Amino acid sequence: MKILACNSNRPLSEAIAEYLAMSLANAAVKRFSDHEIFVEIHENVRGQDVFVIQSTCYPANDNLMELLVTLDALRRGSAKRITAVIPYFGYARQDRKSGPRTPISAKLVANLITTAGADRVVTLDLHSGQIQGFFDIPLDNLYAAPVFTNDIRAHSDEGLMVVSPDVGGVVRARAIASRIDADLAIIDKRRERAGVSEVMNIIGDVKGRRCVMVDDIVDSAGTLCNAAVALMKAGAVSVSAYVTHGVLSGKAVERVTNSPLKELVITDSIPATEAVRNARNIRQISIAPLMAESIQRISEERSVSSLFD
Repeated sequence: MKILACNSNRPLSEAIAEYLAMSLANAAVKRFSDHEIFVEIHENVRGQDVFVIQSTCYPANDNLMELLVTLDALRRGSAKRITAVIPYFGYARQDRKSGPRTPISAKLVANLITTAGADRVVTLDLHSGQIQGFFDIPLDNLYAAPVFTNDIRAHSDEGLMVVSPDVGGVVRARAIASRIDADLAIIDKRRERAGVSEVMNIIGDVKGRRCVMVDDIVDSAGTLCNAAVALMKAGAVSVSAYVTHGVLSGKAVERVTNSPLKELVITDSIPATEAVRNARNIRQISIAPLMAESIQRISEERSVSSLFD
């Protein structure tokens, strides 16, 4: 087995390799003067089981192209099996036609990864489960729930209530609520008309409860912060949030800092910016042990799903 890291998230790749007591494969992922991507692998991969670690986060197009060129290099180097480990799968939110003459970009990216040479894909908390069906190769969609559950137990008091910030995330929130034996509330958000702010209705009694919101992606953080305001107005004692992928674009960090959120906990599927590291109420936890364990199990042909039993 060999582990090869592209450039999007070197700290996570190094942590995974350290957990497995391995060294990262010797490879150069560079750019020509016109910013074309060039990949050169400096060790033999013929007949090897190779795992390529690359999140397709910002800059998404550059990081995606790095992954594709690396997969092609490994395929032409006669690797026995190539697994693309994508902790954050970009373009996942474009998983259906949202209107006339719009793309399904998640399917396009799945096709690109398969054509480039991947035999298998490992990812974490896909935005929607149906994306698994976009791939014609095996895909393991891991869950951050065990990591979040352990952290919630270590940092939270009694009176917890898990909250889904929208109807679409109920399954994810319910899974964590059942793990920590907590009640579940749901926020139903509606936009009355274009240009009018969202009206939030809370399904469940959160008065006097310590609310923990659970979601897969936080981008602009507008919905998350509005939900925190609504929960506090409904009588919650405190509001925290656990989100797998901290995209946090634009003024998101500023919004979170100025919001009623006691704490926003994100994973290192996307590397933290300096603003995130300096924010008073944002904390990052590592998914390296989870990703490393899944890589080990895939290489040894053992069950990955049993990680979540």
